[in-house]
Amino acid sequence: MHQCTNPVQCTKTCGIHREPVRDIFPLLSKKEAGGEALEKDAPTFLPREDDQVEAGAPDAQKMGPVGPWATGKVDWSPLAGLTGTRPVVDHYSLTRYSEAEWRKHNEEVLCASSDDLHRVNMAEFNSKRALECISAAADKAQYLNTQRLAERDHEILRWETEVENAILGMTEEIKHLVQKRLQARQAKAVLVIVSNIANECMSRRALREGFDLQKDKVEMELIKECALVREVSNLIDKTLVQIEEQLERNNAIKDRLESDWSDKFEAHQLESDGVKLRTSSTTTLFKPSATKFPADQSTPVGWENNTKEILTIAETIRIQSCQLRALLDGPVLQDCIRDLKAQGDKVDVALARSISDTQQCVKAMTTELEVVVRRNAECERIILDLQNALRGLDKAMKAAQSRLDNLQQRPRAENIRDTAQFGLVQEVKNLAEMITTLKGQLTEAEDSLLNLIKSRTILEKELQNKLKTIEIDQKRCQAVRSHYPSATAMCGH
Repeated sequence: MHQCTNPVQCTKTCGIHREPVRDIFPLLSKKEAGGEALEKDAPTFLPREDDQVEAGAPDAQKMGPVGPWATGKVDWSPLAGLTGTRPVVDHYSLTRYSEAEWRKHNEEVLCASSDDLHRVNMAEFNSKRALECISAAADKAQYLNTQRLAERDHEILRWETEVENAILGMTEEIKHLVQKRLQARQAKAVLVIVSNIANECMSRRALREGFDLQKDKVEMELIKECALVREVSNLIDKTLVQIEEQLERNNAIKDRLESDWSDKFEAHQLESDGVKLRTSSTTTLFKPSATKFPADQSTPVGWENNTKEILTIAETIRIQSCQLRALLDGPVLQDCIRDLKAQGDKVDVALARSISDTQQCVKAMTTELEVVVRRNAECERIILDLQNALRGLDKAMKAAQSRLDNLQQRPRAENIRDTAQFGLVQEVKNLAEMITTLKGQLTEAEDSLLNLIKSRTILEKELQNKLKTIEIDQKRCQAVRSHYPSATAMCGH
């Protein structure tokens, strides 16, 4: 409420306080000389000094029930006080009030109007002051809240950028990890080729016959190669499982980051719209329910901590993914591939050495077989000569025995024991010894021939086995191992 210590000065400045009607329109007053003349500037429609008499005085200028203007009769009813009808009515005219009452009424009307104007002026001044103060306060509050919204919008944009960078980093990491998974799968496929080569060599060498089916150096190196291939394959399988699990974690944290970024982007848009809103905006509406505090609202500290926690988890998972990728390019797998390649070279060297040794053995056996075959033929000729010689001795034996028999047929005294008979007996004896000797030589020759035949059979069988071994090792194993992948291919590149 407006209060002033100097109403006159305040009236000149603010226009709220007004002086009474008597001060504006002075009352009629008597002059000091005669006392009957009126002031020239005093209005005649306001009460005068001689009109101001106390109520109830005998000389009060009021219309009474008797007088020259009244009949002395009272025209009154219970409703007269409610309708404002006076009980005394002029008998000669329609007048009901006196001049004093008329001037008094004019003063009351003017005074009432002056009070109303005073209240209006007070209301106008207070309204202007209230409008100025309230407008300034509203503008200040709007400016401060605009600044707060702008700061909040900048804060959201900053964290939105951080989350977006984390999403880009995680997307790039997922791309690299998928490439490493493809590399591991390619390495796995190449290891399948290596395993098939080793198994093919093992199965082919199992078809060797005789003493060539031995556990030689090649066999031992092939067994080592198969075991090493199995170990490397298990390591790659384990790495692939880890990659799949890591990809699930990467995709999960990426979805969480994208969800958080989407929320921050939407919040940033809403904050930006709030910063742009003004009192002159055409999109503003009354929304009384917006002043409540939702129960699920978060605090600024909790919001920032939640964002930091998501970024920390994302960075930790990204580092784990980088370490897993480094495992494929690290020394563990590279050493395994290097060892496998070295083992493959050892198998090739041992196989080449085995083929060379077998070829030398085949060459020696071939030479020996040629000798055996030649000696076999010679032994057959010797046997044939011995048989012919035995047949010749048999004929000589027949001749000598026939001669002796003829000598035994001589008659009586002619049948003498002469030198011829002794000679024939000695001849038969010698022929018998010769035949026995030749038969012994024939038996020995035949036994030697049988042994030669057995040796020839053995040599031919062994040559067949050796040639088969050479065919397996050279034409199959070496041909298959010529497709042995390189170390780069086994790494999946």
